[in-house]
Amino acid sequence: MKRRPRIYYSAEQKALMWDRWQAGDSLHTIAGLFDRGHSSVQSVFSETGGIRPPPRCRSPLALTLGEREEISRGVVVGQSMRSIATSLCRAPSTVSREIKRNGGRRGYRASKADQAAWDRARRPKTCKLVENRVLAAIVAKKLRGLWSPEQIAGWLKYAYADDENKQVSHETIYRSLFIQARGALKKELLQHLRKTRTMRRSRHHTQKTDTHGRITGTVSIRERPAAVEDRAVPGHWEGDLIIGSHNSQIATLVERHTRYVMLVRVKSKDTKTVINALIKHAHKLPRELYKSLTWDRGKEMADHQRFSLDTDIKVYFCDPRSPWQRGSNENTNGLLRQYFPKGMDLSNVHQNKLNAVARQLNERPRKTLDFRTPAERFSQCVASTG
Repeated sequence: MKRRPRIYYSAEQKALMWDRWQAGDSLHTIAGLFDRGHSSVQSVFSETGGIRPPPRCRSPLALTLGEREEISRGVVVGQSMRSIATSLCRAPSTVSREIKRNGGRRGYRASKADQAAWDRARRPKTCKLVENRVLAAIVAKKLRGLWSPEQIAGWLKYAYADDENKQVSHETIYRSLFIQARGALKKELLQHLRKTRTMRRSRHHTQKTDTHGRITGTVSIRERPAAVEDRAVPGHWEGDLIIGSHNSQIATLVERHTRYVMLVRVKSKDTKTVINALIKHAHKLPRELYKSLTWDRGKEMADHQRFSLDTDIKVYFCDPRSPWQRGSNENTNGLLRQYFPKGMDLSNVHQNKLNAVARQLNERPRKTLDFRTPAERFSQCVASTG
């Protein structure tokens, strides 16, 4: 089989790749535009970790390609450096250095000199985490604790408010992880991110959908009181199941006001088992801190009326295919996949393990809480009810 020649992508082609990548197209789709396999374009993105590099621009003081071509013509006809400089309105020393560093009078070529100037101009600013290894160590420790870069950046700004040397943006952390050439953070720390991919991907790449079956006798989320909607008061929860292999699952509950997380071990996802587990767990909380529960339309909540009768807790249901209506819970389920990856058998996970994971999530600072922790906010609510 004849081997296809290697392709070298032009600047225009690479710009098109980045446009399609930022629009959410897959590697296969982008490669198809050039009749190539996905690995052919992956190297373009992986070099900068999926982060589009900023466009390069030439200093207004630098020689242009046109000026270098004028220098080349002057050299060929034997003009003096002073004469060439006068025609370009440049200093003679500028022309002298240009010719000397690019092969002298015999070897000077305008195109090669221009490319060499671009290559010499690659002087990226040293990353803050490279210069400040103490700060890098703090960031690495928090990443190993499964904090997100945004949580780390927000906490640093709060914890070291008077010391800018110990503050860094979440974008710098992400770039240090995705662009290994910076040498700031080790590649192994990528595995501690919620999404363990090695390149940044567009937010438009995928959209999650909800395909649960229908249940009857539901009260729509649209009838939920305004105080619940704006998170003004505590006591209103969002819930769901995360599913593992071999028909295993865990119930996840998130309080909307404080983002406090609770995890419940559920032996089966039939409605009787799920409702019994939720009832048992609901009785552990003060009545003032458990007033309503918002769920999607999964069949595990078919017996929701029994739950309400036993606990006096109102249950509201999201619209079909609208998981974003219980966004706090969806976000938490994404966090939990770091601890319980898809395909993991959850049937052997003890409640003590679930409590430990919930505790770790509740002790992370949250941007929505001004980088305080859910545990702090929930404790304040408990104290106020007492």
